[in-house]
Amino acid sequence: MQSTFQMSDLGLLRYYLGLEVAQTAEGVTVCQSTYAAKILETAGLTGCKPTCTPMEPHLKLSKQSTSPAVDSTRYRSIVGSLRYLVNSRPDLAYSVGFVSHFMENPTTEHLAAVKRILRYISRTLDHGCHYQRRKKEQSPLVVYSDSDLAGDVDTRRSTTGVLFFLDNNLITWQSQKQKVVALSSCEAEYMAELRGEEADAANLKIDNQSAIALSRNPVFHDHSKHIDARYHFIWECVEDGRVKIEFIGTEEQLADIATKALTWEHFCELRSRIEVQSVQHRH
Repeated sequence: MQSTFQMSDLGLLRYYLGLEVAQTAEGVTVCQSTYAAKILETAGLTGCKPTCTPMEPHLKLSKQSTSPAVDSTRYRSIVGSLRYLVNSRPDLAYSVGFVSHFMENPTTEHLAAVKRILRYISRTLDHGCHYQRRKKEQSPLVVYSDSDLAGDVDTRRSTTGVLFFLDNNLITWQSQKQKVVALSSCEAEYMAELRGEEADAANLKIDNQSAIALSRNPVFHDHSKHIDARYHFIWECVEDGRVKIEFIGTEEQLADIATKALTWEHFCELRSRIEVQSVQHRH
């Protein structure tokens, strides 16, 4: 490219749009510690009392909260900044998505949940993603998919969590409220959609046997006609061999971290297993 264009070689990527990158023979780390510190400073929580998890387990909040209103502009600004931080912090995907639901009319209850996230960030300021160097033998794409059931108290919609791994490295993640209301845990799990491209078959790991049966056996579809046709796309992927379905126990479901607020022990275990860790000593 240098022979064609006027350009300078600045060496290995170190910083780009708030993303701090470190590359070594061991692997690559990506974090946003400086950006996270600025969020804390803007929110007036620099030096705040830290907490171990971003959300209180089993926390339920409603848009119909009767608590006093707070400054919606300030609330949106902080949450918007947190949404960008999720680019290197999959451990925040669920909690930040949760507080994003209350942008229109936030109250002190909602702001307290945001401050809990900020207190967790202050404890894990130097955390980010670690990526191991790819092996010579490429491993297939592995997907963990999970869903809660009717977790949203206002709409009764479920939250889908999806984690994509390549060579044991977490390459993309999503925590998103489903577009329709699921009537059972089977439907909630089944509607955690997957869109595949032409490649080696991806391994999809889920912890719901009924959802697996629905994806593999068209006979089950007679009992699920109320599920929108687009959600049966996964069945076509299984039929064509583009996706391989594998059942895993609930304790092995890594996508749990993107669907619900967890206890400290479970949260820390999953955070470690998806390679979100302190990257300071790796730089």
